[in-house]
Amino acid sequence: MTSPASQDATDAVRDLVRDLVRIPSVNPRGAPGDGGETAVAARVRDWLGRHGVRAELHEVLPGRCNVVAVIPGRDPAAVLLESHLDTVETDGMTAPPHDGEVRDGRLYGRGACDAKGPLAAFMLAAAELARGGPPPLTVVLAGVCDEEHAYRGVLHLLETLADRRVVGALVGEPTGLVPATAHKGVVRYTVRTTGRPGHSSRPEEAVNAISLMAPVIAHLAATRPAVAPHPLLGAATRSVTRVRGGTGPNTIPGSCEVDIDRRTLPGEDPEVVWQQDRDELTALGTEVDPPFTVDPALDTPPDIPVVTALCDALAAHGRPRDLQGMPFGTDASKLARAGIPSVVFGPGSVTDAHAAAESVDLAEVELAARIVAATIRETGKRLHERSLSSVDVPPPERARRDSSADDALPRAAASADKPSQERVRKVSHADTPPQWQRPCN
Repeated sequence: MTSPASQDATDAVRDLVRDLVRIPSVNPRGAPGDGGETAVAARVRDWLGRHGVRAELHEVLPGRCNVVAVIPGRDPAAVLLESHLDTVETDGMTAPPHDGEVRDGRLYGRGACDAKGPLAAFMLAAAELARGGPPPLTVVLAGVCDEEHAYRGVLHLLETLADRRVVGALVGEPTGLVPATAHKGVVRYTVRTTGRPGHSSRPEEAVNAISLMAPVIAHLAATRPAVAPHPLLGAATRSVTRVRGGTGPNTIPGSCEVDIDRRTLPGEDPEVVWQQDRDELTALGTEVDPPFTVDPALDTPPDIPVVTALCDALAAHGRPRDLQGMPFGTDASKLARAGIPSVVFGPGSVTDAHAAAESVDLAEVELAARIVAATIRETGKRLHERSLSSVDVPPPERARRDSSADDALPRAAASADKPSQERVRKVSHADTPPQWQRPCN
């Protein structure tokens, strides 16, 4: 029989996830407007405030905000809990996208598992940590915008964290409560063939660009990237994802374009991968454009404190200590590239993400919150025992001077939409909640 206290906790989880799902926050993908991200950010801020955690909104793009909260700990070294506010589109959904319907312990709706369920788990963990006095480490919780498109929320978050020493990060995504220490990266680019247009009644006087592209597509289907597989991620892949060509049904096409999605493994340089593909494909008579998306892979060592602490917390809650790799990208690679050891973790299955009937198991959200709170406590214990609390983990700003986090941006977004340095006041005191010049309303 369920105790009243346990039922109250279960109801609180349901109500929180439902509140977040009921706010539409579809990523506008460059179109005007915020898609609802800021409304979700405000709801996160207000909920945390009612539970003793101060949070503020920070404008990343016009009308599009991150939300960041800080729980000062006994040690100024921080653990980051990061998840995203935006979702993909709702087209084709068979479940009502924003009703938050609950059936058999699962809550349905767009973003339920990707990633409002994981975000809710982080919020519940933060509230629990705030109730018990200062946690062993400072906790920074961030809900960021634009994860589903151009990653500009997490890149702006790195500016916010520039002077704070972050010893590890949990990135909220649907992993089925199995930590992911590795995931693939990606480089995307366009390949073009050029022919000579003409009337379809006289094809011998034209050069069909689609016919020129056909052997190129066949070559791509028949070949595989020449790189050894990763133990957690398997093989690198290369796929044709879009084809564009032709202007009308009675015109021989003079141009054809295909988009290529090349999933990279840890250790591969996406720019070098593109250069190799360019040389290979131009030899087949094509033109190859510079990449429009470049995102690095993730490969976090399994023995860092935040990973081992998470595994111990899982074991203490009756879960296996397994680690996994994920074929898709997350904000974790951007954090890791900036010097923050990161692991992807959260409730829900990736098979439900972006699905027609997206849903999350509410009991899994509740368990994830307990595991996350235990992980932070255990991470603090490990750092103390190993005398690592004074080790200099490079702040993101310095790390980015070495590795250029802007490489994670799609090329079209890198210049026009890069967050301005002047729009953020650097956080210089680890025990003080962040203050920003332009908080959203």
